[in-house]
Amino acid sequence: MSLPAPPSDFDGYWRSVNVDLARFPGRAELTLDPVRSSDISRVYRLRITSVGPYRIFGYYTVPAGEGPFPALLLTPRYGSVNHIPDYNDRARYVCLQIMHRGQRLADQPFAARYPGLLTHGIDDAETYIYRDIAADCLRAAEFIFDQPEVDRTRMAIVGDDLALITAARRPGFTALQASGLVLYRLIEACSHTSAYPVEEVNDFIRARPDAADEVERTVSYFDPRHHAAAIESRVTLSVGDQGTLGGPEWLAPLFESLGEHAYAYTLSHEGGTDHDRLDALLAERMGVPAISRFLREL
Repeated sequence: MSLPAPPSDFDGYWRSVNVDLARFPGRAELTLDPVRSSDISRVYRLRITSVGPYRIFGYYTVPAGEGPFPALLLTPRYGSVNHIPDYNDRARYVCLQIMHRGQRLADQPFAARYPGLLTHGIDDAETYIYRDIAADCLRAAEFIFDQPEVDRTRMAIVGDDLALITAARRPGFTALQASGLVLYRLIEACSHTSAYPVEEVNDFIRARPDAADEVERTVSYFDPRHHAAAIESRVTLSVGDQGTLGGPEWLAPLFESLGEHAYAYTLSHEGGTDHDRLDALLAERMGVPAISRFLREL
């Protein structure tokens, strides 16, 4: 299967992101959150500087007991709100749920619009909001890598395209789980669905047909296929039904790009079953016990 080539300045583009990040020290501030802390973990509110400069937010949690502990970086979902890490995860891992600029708790001075974020600045790769959002995730990775309570040999990252991009640009993760990809094959996806958030791109091109070529160029910098070769960790991709976006045929080029690092988890579409199986896969990789989110008996 022939894969499209990345833009000719792909590496230079991502080097420039690193240069921009290096201009702004993180200046992390951790504040204990006594309401959310418990006997299983301490919960902190994190403020840290990314490109701009812009102060982003995260929930940082540390299990009770003596470390170092395995770590889990949760990249932001597409939507206005990200939640505190799951109780069971807080008991086993050092966790960081980062909120990128524009999301709730990181929405000053910029508040993201939904729908609308996916196409914010999309007609220019240098102004596309996802350039800054990716930088926010890279800064989060830098932070969690540097924490003394973290076992650097057991580091996982979970999320969507942003998890794949972050793992590629910040080597050091030993496990990755990805699902719900949005930026992957985005222009092709536009002709296969009218569902949001992909439809945001269709809306933009209908309003700005003159910008179609530049939109395609911009999103190509963020396609996980072009980052896959740099990913060193074991990657578990959630695979949906045949013939759908997210199905085995749709994801085949990404599996090819990832090579031997990739493992397919076929979704059952039973929420509890899928959660527990994915939890067990990650737990085994990270050397901690699997924990079901759901009661099995009373």
